[in-house]
Amino acid sequence: MNKPVQKRSLATRAKLIESAREIIASDGFSALRVEQVVQNAGVAKGTFFAHFRDKDALMEIIIGAKIDACLDTLESLPQPTTVDTLIGHLMPLIQFMTCERYVFDLIIRHSGAAAKDEIGPVARTFERQITVFAQWFSTGPFRKDVSPVILAEGIQAFAIQSMALDFCSINSEDPVDKRLTKYLDAWLCR
Repeated sequence: MNKPVQKRSLATRAKLIESAREIIASDGFSALRVEQVVQNAGVAKGTFFAHFRDKDALMEIIIGAKIDACLDTLESLPQPTTVDTLIGHLMPLIQFMTCERYVFDLIIRHSGAAAKDEIGPVARTFERQITVFAQWFSTGPFRKDVSPVILAEGIQAFAIQSMALDFCSINSEDPVDKRLTKYLDAWLCR
């Protein structure tokens, strides 16, 4: 039998998340340390681990929420009719996902789950991205020989590839948007 979560426990968890957000705003994601979070929140280190298995579990919540906020914005934008417009729509999301190597690495590590009960906030955003992107392709000027979901999955795959290459010194000559333009012109306008 599961015990209901107490209000105090929810408030402590919210306090830890807010503490982390403050530190990130000041110092960035990769600089965040559990010790800083608990000190800033005014709780014991053991309290942190009662709420999160590790730092990455906390960061996944914060990063997942930021991606969801970007997706909320994408849902409100008009349907793109050109690759350039599509990339313009995607750039705020891409810029967040690549703002730090730590952020991109965490997103990739948490983009999938081995079991349904392990699906976390970041993995859910990957599914949501497909839904948002596919809505753009139900009508419009892009390819019609494949389903909107397949087009959306391709955009997601090419975006991840473009972002990953941005962190690779051998392949980082072109900025993400230029690289993505080449891929999406070939994928959507063939």
